[in-house]
Amino acid sequence: MDAQYWDEKYRSADQLFSGAPNAVLVAEVAELDPGHALDLGCGEGADAHWLARHGWRVTAVDIAPTALRRAAEAAPELADQVTWTAADITRTPPAPRTYDLVSAHYFPLPRTADHTALHGLLEAVAPGGTLLFTGHDLADLADHLEQEYSPHDFYQPAEVAALLGEEWTVLVDETRPRTTPPPPGTGHTHDTVLRARRRP
Repeated sequence: MDAQYWDEKYRSADQLFSGAPNAVLVAEVAELDPGHALDLGCGEGADAHWLARHGWRVTAVDIAPTALRRAAEAAPELADQVTWTAADITRTPPAPRTYDLVSAHYFPLPRTADHTALHGLLEAVAPGGTLLFTGHDLADLADHLEQEYSPHDFYQPAEVAALLGEEWTVLVDETRPRTTPPPPGTGHTHDTVLRARRRP
């Protein structure tokens, strides 16, 4: 699941995703004071566009150049508020203690023994900032097995919650029904959601 894999996936269709922001993002972030957000795995930009239109400055990161090009072209009026960045955070971690919100939705972060990439992601959250990490409930996969990769190879929100230290307050750690239809051809009817705040 490298840059070539993801870029080919985006180039396989004129539009890969719905163009709407993730419902969990809207629900969990709507009442936060806008600041500087890091949108990891931004794809075609729907979450970054929503954040920018609600007052956030956004650094939107993806590994696929095609996705970033589409995201920028879809909302040229937001060019001053969103920085579209091609990066692989498993190799280049985000700037530490910089972001008031780090948002990762269905972001396939590979699990490693030393948790290096995960620690880099967590370290990017500024004091007083918010981590929002959302995944698909693995129980939904019983009848819809992924053929290209195993979802068990990647961090799940509850696992991330268990790895947080004393400087974090977990506000949400739950599985909930999706409020929007699952992507076509999938059985993703529930989301697993972690929202945590780093203490000031």
